[in-house]
Amino acid sequence: MFESENQAYWTGRASGYSQVNQTELATGQRKNWLRVIREQIGKRFPGKAPEEIHILEVGCGPGFFAIILAEAGYRVTAIDYTPAMLTEARKNAGSLSGTITFLEMNGEALAFDDQSFHVVVSRNLTWNLPHPEKAYGEWCRVLKPGGLLLNFDADWYGYLYNEEKREAYETDRRRTAQAGIHDEYIHTDIDAMEAIARRVPLSAAQRPSWDLDLLGKLHMQAAADEKIWNRVWSEEEKINFSATPMFLITASRPA
Repeated sequence: MFESENQAYWTGRASGYSQVNQTELATGQRKNWLRVIREQIGKRFPGKAPEEIHILEVGCGPGFFAIILAEAGYRVTAIDYTPAMLTEARKNAGSLSGTITFLEMNGEALAFDDQSFHVVVSRNLTWNLPHPEKAYGEWCRVLKPGGLLLNFDADWYGYLYNEEKREAYETDRRRTAQAGIHDEYIHTDIDAMEAIARRVPLSAAQRPSWDLDLLGKLHMQAAADEKIWNRVWSEEEKINFSATPMFLITASRPA
């Protein structure tokens, strides 16, 4: 029941979320994001050409990561659980849609063989999953030996369980209004989003320590960069989300 409700919500969000991705593609953010991802891949696979690296994006949404990575020459497979998101992704990819393999798939149950990909990347997905430990297990399973996991996320709804975080969240809302910019929280269906957040485990978890603990149990070498938001977010995002800074989880599978 929860999964169908969740999918219905994101089906309704597909068009609006696609506009967000289109803005990212039209601005300098695409360069910022690509620079960060390429740096991580370059550290893990020095000297390897992009076309030699197969990347899986989990929860591709309207296609932003898949598009910029395909443009950079990487082999890209991109999956999403919501068909409407994949429709938007293919439209946004344009002429690149033929070079990206888009598939409808559950990120917690991947239909790929073990050791299929050099890199697994995701953004703003794990917080929304009913079984994030299963997802991490699957993502690690499909990595080749020496492979790299990159997960960008944030403690988006921790304010539902913590009064200090609630106060910081409310401060963000006031500052966003004072700055006269679009509020990324209240201009979505916040009631629906909070209802989803209350039913998934990571809203109440301490992150990114939760992620690092789990990846350690999965025998991955993991680290967190809690300042990555400063390199990839726009100025508007920094005002909107200062109480919920984005972090980057990097994890490597032993060679």
